[in-house]
Amino acid sequence: MQHAFKLGDAEHNTALSRSADAYRLHLGEQVIAIDLRTGADGRAWLTIGERHVEVVIATRGDDVFVHLDGEAYQLRYQHPLDRLAAQAGGSAEDHIRAPMPGSIVAVQVKAGDVVTKGQTLLVMESMKMETTIGAPRDGVIEAVSYEKGQTFDRDVLLLSLVSGDKK
Repeated sequence: MQHAFKLGDAEHNTALSRSADAYRLHLGEQVIAIDLRTGADGRAWLTIGERHVEVVIATRGDDVFVHLDGEAYQLRYQHPLDRLAAQAGGSAEDHIRAPMPGSIVAVQVKAGDVVTKGQTLLVMESMKMETTIGAPRDGVIEAVSYEKGQTFDRDVLLLSLVSGDKK
């Protein structure tokens, strides 16, 4: 199955397969042997082809944060259904999904509100940690699926946006 990851604004289409002793990353026509292992001391090591480097990896929902060779990178996994919606003329940014299970602490918008990129839409709590969900782009709130105090599972639709001015 093809997967897509966003690194900055660039989207990278990949496939992953198993080899006898690790994995193979397929990037277009290129096939790269890869492996990720954790040592007894807790440090993580990434092998890419012949290169073996220490790496620090943290995840938050579909975001993966990688510290490699003194540089920090943020990758975002894009679900295949979201990719299909975007290719069909929609946008994954039109549907704001829960990055993890939790409950709603505060809802800052309602259907019909005009929002700008970065504006706080809602605050959720998961495992005693609050997360602010901001608008991924300018738009109009089409629907708000949950109210303050309601609980939800990972990947449920929290809010949806449409383009344009207030209806």
